[in-house]
Amino acid sequence: MSEHFGTLSDGTPVHRWTLERAGVRVRVLSYGGIVQSVEVPDRDGHLADVVLGFADLEGYVTHPEPYLGALIGRYANRIGGARFPLDEVTYVLAPNNGPNSLHGGERGFDKRVWDVRPVEHGLRLSRVSPHGEEGFPGRLEVTATYTLDASGALRFVYEAVTDEPTVVNLTNHSYFNLSGSGDTGGHELRLAASRYTPVDDGLIPAGGPAEVADTRFDFRTARKVGDGFDHNFVLDKGVTAEPVEVAELYDPASGRVLTVATTEPGIQVYTADHLGEPFGPGEGIALETQHFPDSPNRPDFPSTELRPGGVYRSETVYGFSAR
Repeated sequence: MSEHFGTLSDGTPVHRWTLERAGVRVRVLSYGGIVQSVEVPDRDGHLADVVLGFADLEGYVTHPEPYLGALIGRYANRIGGARFPLDEVTYVLAPNNGPNSLHGGERGFDKRVWDVRPVEHGLRLSRVSPHGEEGFPGRLEVTATYTLDASGALRFVYEAVTDEPTVVNLTNHSYFNLSGSGDTGGHELRLAASRYTPVDDGLIPAGGPAEVADTRFDFRTARKVGDGFDHNFVLDKGVTAEPVEVAELYDPASGRVLTVATTEPGIQVYTADHLGEPFGPGEGIALETQHFPDSPNRPDFPSTELRPGGVYRSETVYGFSAR
């Protein structure tokens, strides 16, 4: 079902949709494709909201920078120097993160109102990103389907087609707190990733992937997350046609478990050390499934190019349980 959630300054209405299945309740906004809340039970059956979100539309409009729960595009993560070459043409983007482009630019997909239609056990969001939006080439037709499966897992399927060569990298930017409040440094994380991408001071990959062995980036065996992470991990499975489980986040206090399965080759782990009011530093952990940052400038990375006649498709499943 849907309800009116607010009105933007230009008069555009924003609606909120509620999905419920298998004891899980999810609320989604037409603004930014935002996942506002995800309520799941703990080991004793008590419900809590395990993602960070604002109570009203004004919160999202006046505090866009955390990208809370948003659908990110056209390009999730950073593009170095806010430019990239494609077919011998250099495309210049908005530098909204120092000299770099972050999460699609100054007004990316997270700040657009999406058309939302109900589907079985979920929603289909769609919009057309016109040629030149935020500097990206090609008219991009995008759909994002959010569904709850029989176990209460939240599934995202992204698809896009273009009329000109372009680059695409879509993700969801939810911050998880399996306790429902407080710091997440005690959450335990396991990743199926033997490598990660070291970055420079601007968080642009520097050199090639490095081994996690004997470093603080080694989460191959579950351990406390701590803080100080905003890094892409290179998943051992690579790009796959179907989602493969690559991560588990566990909160010993509540017993809640989050599993992540994806078709993507990377996952950005962000411990949100700089979150501001009304949230505190480290109050959530983002696990953003993606292609690697700055891939349009790195031919050695898995390609993010999409060409006419091709279909971009990405799928990620967030599963919830307790033990």
